[in-house]
Amino acid sequence: MIVYSATKREFVEDVRSNRIAEIIENEVLRKLNRNSPRNEKLSWENSLQYMSQVLWDDGIPSAAGVAIEYNLPMTNRRVDFILTGKDSNRNDTTVIIELKQWQEVKKTNKDAIVKTWFQHGEQETNHPSYQAWSYSALIADYNDTVRKELIRLIPCAYLHNMKSRDIINDPFYREHTARAPVFISPDALKLSEFLKQHVKYGDSDNIMYRIEHGVIKPSKNLVDALVSMLDGNPEFLMIDEQKLVYETALNLAHKAQKGRKQTFIVKGGPGTGKSVIAINLLAELTKRELLVQYVSKNAAPREVFKKKLIGSRKKIHIDQMFKGSGAYTEIEANKFGALIVDEAHRLNEKSGLYGNLGENQIKELIVSSRFNIFFIDEAQRVTLQDIGTVENIKQWANELESDVTELDLVSQFRCNGSDGYLAWVDNSLQIRETANPTLEDIDYEVKVFDNPNQLRSEILEKNRLTNKARLVAGYCWDWSSKKNKDQFDIVIPQYDFKAQWNLIEDGSLWMIAENSVNQIGCIHTCQGLELDYVGVIIGEDFVIRDGVAFTDASKRSSNDRSIRGFKTMLKKNPVKATQLTADIIKNTYRTLMTRGQKGCYIYCVDAETGDYFRKITQSVVENTFNSVSPYQGLTLPIVSLEEANPYVTHVPIYDLYAAAGSFSGSQIIDGIQWVELPDHINVSEGMFVMRVEGESMNRRIPSGSWCLFKSNPGGTRNGKVVLVQHRSIDDPDHGGSYTVKVYHSDKSNEEDGSFNTRIVLKPDTNAFGYSSIELEDDGEELTIIGEYLAVISN
Repeated sequence: MIVYSATKREFVEDVRSNRIAEIIENEVLRKLNRNSPRNEKLSWENSLQYMSQVLWDDGIPSAAGVAIEYNLPMTNRRVDFILTGKDSNRNDTTVIIELKQWQEVKKTNKDAIVKTWFQHGEQETNHPSYQAWSYSALIADYNDTVRKELIRLIPCAYLHNMKSRDIINDPFYREHTARAPVFISPDALKLSEFLKQHVKYGDSDNIMYRIEHGVIKPSKNLVDALVSMLDGNPEFLMIDEQKLVYETALNLAHKAQKGRKQTFIVKGGPGTGKSVIAINLLAELTKRELLVQYVSKNAAPREVFKKKLIGSRKKIHIDQMFKGSGAYTEIEANKFGALIVDEAHRLNEKSGLYGNLGENQIKELIVSSRFNIFFIDEAQRVTLQDIGTVENIKQWANELESDVTELDLVSQFRCNGSDGYLAWVDNSLQIRETANPTLEDIDYEVKVFDNPNQLRSEILEKNRLTNKARLVAGYCWDWSSKKNKDQFDIVIPQYDFKAQWNLIEDGSLWMIAENSVNQIGCIHTCQGLELDYVGVIIGEDFVIRDGVAFTDASKRSSNDRSIRGFKTMLKKNPVKATQLTADIIKNTYRTLMTRGQKGCYIYCVDAETGDYFRKITQSVVENTFNSVSPYQGLTLPIVSLEEANPYVTHVPIYDLYAAAGSFSGSQIIDGIQWVELPDHINVSEGMFVMRVEGESMNRRIPSGSWCLFKSNPGGTRNGKVVLVQHRSIDDPDHGGSYTVKVYHSDKSNEEDGSFNTRIVLKPDTNAFGYSSIELEDDGEELTIIGEYLAVISN
């Protein structure tokens, strides 16, 4: 998809008329169904002005094509600027231009990585030449039309605000700048010459249209490419933060061999490339003669990988490369140079068949190795025994004197590269509210079936192509066929549907077994692996009633070990037991529904739930989730003003974006809902409740928490957590002018004897990349709205 497409002449006119940012903003809303943040609009206005000046050169044909924000195939990444036309030999040519507003960079010792300043402070990122080259290589790799029609791809980068080329063109980065030259501010004329060299004639053959609508070859599958990857071949091109994670891991691994232990936590959702990076690291660190192992709690990916490697390596070598997370209870300290822990959210406390070995798997892994990298997605914790959280890993790392580094993976390669589909899954399962209540403008195939037999037929048909389609289900049926092969497990009588769970003979290899499409898999046989198409049967443990999701762990099979201990917990702490099992059930279906690279097909045992999914797969649908549950996560009683006892037992709930002017102590506003506070809180005038989003205060306030505030706090504000508004700031978590931070101020004596107050709003977080906001207090722009008192629900 291309957001903006025009000729050079039309583009220059749109820029000169100051309409370009507005046009692109409208197209983003229309085509991508999202609003554009203020910083993004400013970048368009700024960078595209510079590109327009570069294109003023008459030697660049007016009929050349201009494309802005082109979506890379099979990913969620976009190319900033593309110029199309024909070179001097009349060859179709596409120049890919990565635009940056950077003013300066710093060199690192990591391949293709530089440091520069972003909104959240100084960070490491890809060298723009590597980024431009990797984007063009990705297009060439996935787009058959580009290869077959011999369309030339020429990458480069333009840093129009940068004055010095010393670092960006340092010899250390020569390999990348040779493949994609980088131009800085004084090089505007050089860039024009470069473009004229490659685009001498106009685009008379709709090059970008052909690329955009070209044939996209099937996505690679990690399992199929495993042997080649371990032989050192670059089967998967790493882009953006994937490259940063890979290079950071290599750097930390070598650092750990000669100094302090290093722990690297990499957070990323389904399809962000966690396992691809893990396998590449396994190959590269082994090549560098470190003793390294790939570790996973779940046996399925390990056994599938081992199966694929048979014949390419000795069995003893294969077995030493891949280990379960319980294999380190008696390993000597620092025996390994590196341990690569995939699916770290699945780690358990105890090890062994009966859960009676070791102390804590996280501790044991860190003890056993100089360097540990944990790939984690907390939203894929699917059993009560899963303890793999970022906080737990950091706690053990600190206790064992291992330095901690954190990075996030965002680039999406599964689900056809669609962030929108993943957001739709979260919204549909009511894990979190997102801007994707429907599948409108989402490029991913989703079907809802009324009959499980139709679902099975569709999966069988898809499987004939590549043996990469499977049926999976929530664990709501007993595994009777485990003891009696003649029995069926998943039985839906009204449709005469019968099927068995995955066979014992296939075990952890079920996902790649030749005839396993005839059985149904569960979470334990598919987590950590991927398919082309997945068919998901949603059982009675997840149902929709009047638009609201309900979970019921009692509908799970008694054979299901993932909720072992639930009944005992239910007696001791029913609220905690219900919440934990709700998370597990929703996470299970989220994981199942994101196994497919190309499509997900759904059948719901419960009829009303099926109707719900059928509606939200349509292009236009009422978002019943938002209307029924506007205060998701707030478990306290909520009433209208008529039912409330204002500032005696109840306080108002305010929306973050509608808060201005509404926080005076005794003001009562029509239409505001009121929440009843717990008995232990002494309610007083001026209190209010509001949700706090983001990670910048996560030491005290988890993202999404409902918090109690007091308006117009008296006394000193220094050291207090406050809600403030300032017209000139953009909060790093949500982009608005409101923010919750730790307040600090100091005064300095000016030459004329007056005092100037400097205000610093500090984050309080374990997350990477947040920095303080510094302000000069002019008495007008800054408003202290309230003081944070407590989290009341999260």
